[in-house]
Amino acid sequence: MNLHEYQAKDVFRSFGIPVPPGQVAASPDEAVAAARTLGGSVWVVKAQVHAGGRGKAGGVKVVRDADAVHAAASAMLGQRLVTKQTGAEGLPVERVYVETASEIAREVYVSLTLNRERGRIALIASAAGGMDIEEVAARTPEQILTVNVHPAAGLEPYQCRQLAFGLQLKGEQLGEFQSIAQALYRLYVEKDASLVEVNPLIVTKAGHLVALDAKINLDANALFRQPALAALRDPHQEDPMERRASEHDLNYVSLEGDIACMVNGAGLAMATMDLIKLHGGQPANFLDVGGGATAERVTAAFQLILSNSRVRAILVNIFGGIVRCDLIAEGVIKAVKNVGTEVPVVVRLEGTNADKAREMLAGSGLKITAAADLTDAARKAVALAAQRRKS
Repeated sequence: MNLHEYQAKDVFRSFGIPVPPGQVAASPDEAVAAARTLGGSVWVVKAQVHAGGRGKAGGVKVVRDADAVHAAASAMLGQRLVTKQTGAEGLPVERVYVETASEIAREVYVSLTLNRERGRIALIASAAGGMDIEEVAARTPEQILTVNVHPAAGLEPYQCRQLAFGLQLKGEQLGEFQSIAQALYRLYVEKDASLVEVNPLIVTKAGHLVALDAKINLDANALFRQPALAALRDPHQEDPMERRASEHDLNYVSLEGDIACMVNGAGLAMATMDLIKLHGGQPANFLDVGGGATAERVTAAFQLILSNSRVRAILVNIFGGIVRCDLIAEGVIKAVKNVGTEVPVVVRLEGTNADKAREMLAGSGLKITAAADLTDAARKAVALAAQRRKS
């Protein structure tokens, strides 16, 4: 789960991390009122969406009077902001954040995330702040500095100094960086984050460090421990199909292809998508119905993937270990009957009660294509999708 910038900055403040003064607004008039409350003569109006690259997409404007604040907010609110992280459809802008402008001398990058190879939280920093960190890592990896935090010791002062020296910070900035880094680490652990990012962390012209931006991603599996943060969820920023999937405890990710997949088990789902691509197709989604799938959950999953208008074929690939294949077959039959789809369905079932499941599918009278194995299923799904595209 992601937080908006204004929400993340509220969390930053609660941990003592310095951020510029700012207020959120839901209308141009509220934006003007926020600027007047903040005082000063220069403000930054920022579109609030769950995506980076806002500045390049026109979602961040520096303004110098009340009319300009009103105009900037009017141009953003009610629109869909398209960045390189949102896809072509963009994300809706329902709020803007009005912030006092900062005098910037330097920009650096700081984040915390999980180093899965080491099984430790990694504190990452780069002197190339304000840029796309992925691009920096690809072109100039030597500019990426990393320390891995031992869970028993926590983030230690010497590690903070190591990164601060690497960022060429001096004097009081060393202590400020240590305070900010350790506060970010406490935030990461206490709030069950999966990513905490400051891009940029600025050095002001007065020589102090300030978090000019704030990004917090929360571990969705730990939200039951964070009710206050869970209440900040903005469903309008989420993919509608992924949101519907979460309501049925389905693991779903939208993709760009036209062959829908319904699989039990994340590893098997990845292998299924790989085989579809190997045989010339493109998966429309990742969908793991889980090891304890019921007929009702399978029906919900089927209806979900059929709501994607791009889908030209469906591949159901189930290995019946914990879940019985006949339950999956029951759900597939029920879903196809209820939805009345003309989209071809290819089904590969192996494991517990697989023979019974195949009999159920064969006797259903529905247009369901059985597959002998996974390779056969992938080939048939790709071929049927190609036929649908031509028709």
